Amino acid sequence: MLKQEGKQPEGEAQGSVCFDLNGASFRIEDRVLVEPTTLSLTGGRVYGLIGHNGSGKTTLLRLLARQQTVSSGRIDFQGLPLDNWSHRCYARKVAYLPQTPPAAIGMTVQELVALGRYPWHGALGRFTNKDRQKVEEAMVATGVGAFATRLVDSLSGGERQRAWLAMLVAQNPDCLLLDEPTSALDLAHQIQVLDLVRRLARNGPTVVVVLHDVNMAARFCDEVLAMRGGKLIHGGPPADVVTEASLKAIYNLPMVVLPHPETGDPMAFPR
Repeated sequence: MLKQEGKQPEGEAQGSVCFDLNGASFRIEDRVLVEPTTLSLTGGRVYGLIGHNGSGKTTLLRLLARQQTVSSGRIDFQGLPLDNWSHRCYARKVAYLPQTPPAAIGMTVQELVALGRYPWHGALGRFTNKDRQKVEEAMVATGVGAFATRLVDSLSGGERQRAWLAMLVAQNPDCLLLDEPTSALDLAHQIQVLDLVRRLARNGPTVVVVLHDVNMAARFCDEVLAMRGGKLIHGGPPADVVTEASLKAIYNLPMVVLPHPETGDPMAFPR
């Protein structure tokens, strides 16, 4: 049975609250993976989640994606508790890309992108002209139109990530949740993918992205959220978080922070 959806917003306006966390935590038996966290995320911004391995970044992202349920506290999305959203309606609003996407064996890029329209028409629904339009717009926005008929498995790592992002864009969500979308990519493709993510956010969606590279987070994110031991210990603009003192607290590693010679963005290096 579908859960009551209530009066749900039509879209996410830039600057309006998207996610609101109030003491949200997650534990497995006696192990706390995410300490009680209170945080608000607004539309049109890119939030970078950083921290050491096992710090709780992916778990927090999965809580937002409803892949896991909070053990205590509460998470609201667009003013409603997560439990108040039906599965289909939430899937229309929030798009989630795990660190290792599922296999797309025998599927072309265009077919993969078209899967993003599934929450809008379901398994038995008709693929409408609007669906085709959204798929085309997504491929144009992500630059994958040139290899629309190629098999996903035949693409390079960077091309494949853009194809998956195109699927999420076709979903037309108000929020993108991305778990390490640049892992295993070379430097050029990392910059390409993160630049695309930032451009997508400028059109309104909230983006929460897990990153390991502090300098990439400082360059492409509006705000950086730092976790350690399951606890959110720092959050704010890159200039406030990417400091020598903060990075020492986050990674327990002495770092040197210098301004980028052209952009002024903070850049961190191990001592």
